[in-house]
This record gives sequence, structure tokens and C-alpha cells, in this order.
Amino acid sequence: MAKRLAYDRVLFVVTLSLVALGLVMVFSASAMVSLEQAHSPYYFLLRQTVGAALGLALLWALMRLDYRKLKSPAVVYPALFATIVLLTIVFLLDRAHNTHRWIRLGILSLQPSELAKPTLILFLAFYLESRWQRINEWPVLRPILAYLALLAALVLFEPDLGTTVALVLIAAIMCYAAGLGWRYFGYAALASAPVLYWAVFHVAYRRERILAFLHPWSDPRGASFQIVQSLIAIGSGGFAGRGLMEGRQKLFFLPEPHTDFIFSVTSEELGLLGAALVVILFALFLARGLRVARRAPDAFGRFLAVGVTAMVVVQALINFSVVTGLVPTKGIPLPFISYGSSSLVFTLAAVGVLLNVSAQAN
Repeated sequence: MAKRLAYDRVLFVVTLSLVALGLVMVFSASAMVSLEQAHSPYYFLLRQTVGAALGLALLWALMRLDYRKLKSPAVVYPALFATIVLLTIVFLLDRAHNTHRWIRLGILSLQPSELAKPTLILFLAFYLESRWQRINEWPVLRPILAYLALLAALVLFEPDLGTTVALVLIAAIMCYAAGLGWRYFGYAALASAPVLYWAVFHVAYRRERILAFLHPWSDPRGASFQIVQSLIAIGSGGFAGRGLMEGRQKLFFLPEPHTDFIFSVTSEELGLLGAALVVILFALFLARGLRVARRAPDAFGRFLAVGVTAMVVVQALINFSVVTGLVPTKGIPLPFISYGSSSLVFTLAAVGVLLNVSAQAN
């Protein structure tokens, strides 16, 4: 009789809970914006629901597909090639919101930078699986650095500094899990410092964000507008919140309330209790993801689990830090919760792989 696979139920329930909470908060945060832009309060909710349905279908399919079937050059290298091609195509298309981030086909849209994250994880897990014991040798590190540099450069020039930082952190965490020595992180920090300086201080709006971060109340109606409105939303929520749908900052005060700053709306409407619930759910995701990594039956599964867990948690930590003013403002969504079909679909697909690793674990 075939062995019945036992998936990590806690991880599965946590993921579904975050998706469900996300749909509720997307509707609450976007209803007025949607009514103004699309003449219907349900426009963003319907698009997010379609993304959730597609993402959950991929999650269900991938959690039942043996993850070891992904450990093949016929899977990994076409995925790398397709990602690079898509990231290149966006520069040939018209700008949207003054960036080259989306490929649009009618009502459909794709953000290739969201695909870059799971593709990077797949490549690193495949590459490190047979080389992790030699991770501190330069010949082993060079292909990792080359592919990461290519992905990071393409995403940075869209421009999307937030996703670029997320890609670098995911790769760093996976390499650390493989045993990479600290001195290499020091070398990488020194080498990337000039690039980071150029990316921040030679771009006007990023330089303004740094100044707004250092002095948020010096220009509350200008460069500091986003973070000030975010802090007002969080502070006005109190312990129990104003109530679902009762938030005020989303009423054209807080920019992008249904995307990058949806946690601010959650904090205002559901209060400290709701915000704490979101943080606890991501903490549970981290704990269960690391548990899956520890119990994975092989190195490939272990690195996949570390990468997917890092992808979700790193983005959540960056988003939390941005909306609470702990780091300068940068556009990065809160996984599962922020509006964005590409992010939701690819994140749920990656979690499906993580769940399959949990089912194969010891």
C-alpha cells in the first residue's frame, strides 16, 4: 500500500488564514479607491480573489507533486531562462506608475520580479544540493554571484529596490544555511556598498525617503507624507481598533492603502489585537518552515524549505519595518495580505513546494 503523506497542517492552516485575512483587508482597504478608479467597490477584491484561487490551485498541485522532481536541469535552467527573458521584456513595454515592472495583456498582468524570487530559490537549492560542502570556495560561489547579480541588476533598474534587497537577503540566508563563512558576507557588503550608495543617493525620490526617515515630522505633507499617515493609522487603532471597514486613513490620506501599507489599515481597524495576530501568524510560519527544513530528507529539500521560508518572512519583516518607520519607505508587499495577484500566486505556489517537503520529511 502506498504511503499516505502527512503534510504540515499547522503550516497549511496558517497560510490559509493569512490568505483569508488578506482578502478581507484588501476589500476594506481598497473599496473607496476601487470605487473612484473603477466605479465599483469590488474591483480589487475580485482581482485578488482570482489570484488567490489560482494560487491555491497551484499550492494544491505542488504540495502533491514530489518536490524531488524539480531537481532536474530540464526544470531549473528553463525556469532561469524564462525569468531573465521576462525581466528583460518589461523594459520594452510602456511604463506603468513610472516603472517597468509589469507585463500586461488586456485585463491580465504579470510582475516578473515576483517570479524571480521562487526561481532564485529553486536555482540555489539545485546548485547547493551537491556543492554545499564546498560553499566557501570561490569557484563554487562564482555562479551564485553571477546569477544573483544579473537578477538583482534587472530588478533594480525597473526600478524596484525593495525586491532587489529581498532577493539578496534570500540568497544570503540560503548560503548561510549552506555554511558560508562570515568573511564572505563582509566582502559582499563592501562590494555592494558603492552600488547601494548610487542607487539611493543618486535617485531623487530615494534620497528624499532617506531624509524623511531620519526626520519624519520635518515635512509631513511632502516627502514624509506616507510614513506620517501610516503612523497616524497605526496609532489611532488603539488596542481593539476602530472596527472593520471603519478606518479613516484609507480615505485618500494613506497612499496605496491596499498594497504596501495594508498593515497600517489592519492596525487601525483591528487594533493592537489584529496587528499582533498578523505578526503571530508570520512567526508561526517561520517556526514551521524551519521545522520543515530541519526534518527534510535531503539537502535539496532543506534548501528549498529555507528559501521559501526566508522569502515569506523577509518580505513580511521589511513591510512591518517600513509601515512602522523602522526603515526608509520602500515598496514591498506584505505576503498573502497585500493586493497583488503576481505576488500572491507565486508565493502560494512556493508554499505548495514547502508543504510537499514537509510531507516527505522525517
